[in-house]
Amino acid sequence: MPGKVYLVGAGPGDPGLLTLKGKSILERADCIVYDFLANQELLRFSRADAEKILVGKHGGEVKISQEEINQFLVARARDGKTVCRLKGGDPFLFGRGGEEAQALAGAGIPFEVVPGVSAAYAVPAYAGIPVTHRDFSSAVNCVTGHEDPCKNESGIDWSEIAACRGTLVFFMGVRKLPQIAARLIANGRDPQTPVAVIRWGSWSRQEVFTGTLSDISSKTTGIMPPAIIVVGEVVQLREQLNWFERLPLFGKRIVITRALEQAGVLRDQLTASGAEVIELATIQISDPASWEPLDSAIRRLDQFHYLLLTSANGVRNFLRRLEAGRRDMRDLRGLLIGAIGPATAAEFAKVGIKVDIVPRQYTAEGLLEALADLELRGKAFLIPRAKVARDVLPRVLTERGAHVEIVEAYETVLPKIPAHELQRLLTPSPDVITFTSSSTVSNFARLAGEDKVRELLSGVAIASIGPITSETINKLGLAVAIEPDQSTLAELSKAIEAHFRQQTDKSVL
Repeated sequence: MPGKVYLVGAGPGDPGLLTLKGKSILERADCIVYDFLANQELLRFSRADAEKILVGKHGGEVKISQEEINQFLVARARDGKTVCRLKGGDPFLFGRGGEEAQALAGAGIPFEVVPGVSAAYAVPAYAGIPVTHRDFSSAVNCVTGHEDPCKNESGIDWSEIAACRGTLVFFMGVRKLPQIAARLIANGRDPQTPVAVIRWGSWSRQEVFTGTLSDISSKTTGIMPPAIIVVGEVVQLREQLNWFERLPLFGKRIVITRALEQAGVLRDQLTASGAEVIELATIQISDPASWEPLDSAIRRLDQFHYLLLTSANGVRNFLRRLEAGRRDMRDLRGLLIGAIGPATAAEFAKVGIKVDIVPRQYTAEGLLEALADLELRGKAFLIPRAKVARDVLPRVLTERGAHVEIVEAYETVLPKIPAHELQRLLTPSPDVITFTSSSTVSNFARLAGEDKVRELLSGVAIASIGPITSETINKLGLAVAIEPDQSTLAELSKAIEAHFRQQTDKSVL
């Protein structure tokens, strides 16, 4: 039985514009065939073992012909694979999706089309330009700026296009902008008609050039694809409606070093502020070699007075093993539960467990301060945590006469990242790199090479979640530029925004 091919629209670039159905297909596809204009950040939704093939072309440089792409899709489907053909924008709007669908239909391969958010209206929207507005335009024409070179004559009726009083959106036309402007003027369009050229629309690297048909070519000399050309009176609205480029982190490239499964909250906060986020996971969360120590402690919960958790990972795995042992939250009755911070406490809250102790400072020292007024002599503490962790908490508790049992709930390991992949993720050089634990710092140094870290991060603002992480950064001879007052992801994101706001204020002065 053949597999199935899904022609999926990836949207114009912002990963948040992928449809829910597109995400679902990415998550279960055996093979992903993606274009240059499909944001590679979307591949984080794919299975680790999925085959990933980059095809298509950029700026006229052909990696693989359309016919070869068609044959590849057919071949993978005949192997019984579920194939996601990930295409920038919408597959059926200047995406050659129709040709691929024809090839699949001709070969008897089952396929589906998953429409995407089209660059035709999304890219102008990110530039603050509505393609329709009842005061300016009641129609939109989408026109190719790059026709099939094998055609004997143009299929574009320039007199009809120029006569359209609505908005014109040209795809793939940046190299032919002078000819497009000249033809529109020659066919009667007012030379003073506003024009916008939007490069890398909806990406953090977005650039917008505005002018008129008479001067836009001189204002965009040397500009390279990808770009959308918008012609019409609606372009005048950009100055008033330009929202994307006014976001506090617009244009900033920020690297996150958290584990992939933990990067979501910080990534979402930074992208919501306009940043381009690069995920470079320097740690990978793994189960312990054996669950028996944790399972044994859970069977003896009635012997403990306190349960202390120092990470959300520890909470998740503790609750997993609680359930695996046929126990539930009722078995925690009588225990005083402490969490190192609000994110750790939030994991308990998901299952209806209220934490008793959350310190003001979200560190082991802060947790000890929260316990300072309590009589701990003879009290039994259970601390499920990472295999390797700081010893300050159990050491001080023991010094105060408590009985402490540390059990391994998870392990952090160094992911395998090839040197060329590390180089790709750090090119061009980011504006900020974030570290959210000492492990992320140490592992980044191991991946990059301790002797190369300072050179690699030269000119990059280093953002640390708190003093313990900053101390590890300093030991590498690096300076911390950003550190929030409270060690949370939300506060780290705010601190990064404040850092660039201060830079902008200084440049204005």
